[in-house]
Amino acid sequence: MKSDNPMRQIRIEKVTVNIGVGEGGERLRKAEKVLEMLTGQKPVQTIAKVTNRDFGIRKGLPIGCKVTLRKQKAIDFLKKALWVRDFKLPAWSFDEEGNFSFGIAEHTDFEGVKYDPEIGIFGMDVCVTLERKGYRIKRRKRAKTKVPRKHRITREEAMEFVKKEFNVEVIE
Repeated sequence: MKSDNPMRQIRIEKVTVNIGVGEGGERLRKAEKVLEMLTGQKPVQTIAKVTNRDFGIRKGLPIGCKVTLRKQKAIDFLKKALWVRDFKLPAWSFDEEGNFSFGIAEHTDFEGVKYDPEIGIFGMDVCVTLERKGYRIKRRKRAKTKVPRKHRITREEAMEFVKKEFNVEVIE
């Protein structure tokens, strides 16, 4: 059986939480404050890659913020975020590489967070990257190679992992 092999076990590599504001200034600072309050980690600003005149966005300006969580912090935050979603995820949230993402409409939905008129309401995206042991071969500096197809995580394996680990119901 494949699951007996410790190299075949799936784990959470990272959880990235992103708030896209679309502008810099005061609103972005408030979004950073919300992220820091929810994750306990200092967020980093995301920068616009292209200019979009319709939205008033110029290349090189900060337009959002994100936090990358790893190890136990990632698992703890993911449990809180899935609780907000009632432990239900649509099947289209999963991609072909076995990663999944979902949105949270209001940060006030988290347990113990009250609405503050000073801050307002922010929605966020939660992206979860799954991997197996041995994925280091694609990131290392020397002798970098691709992860073999049979070692990659499929969409179905990712769904099964989330169902088993977090009791999430995947809706077709």
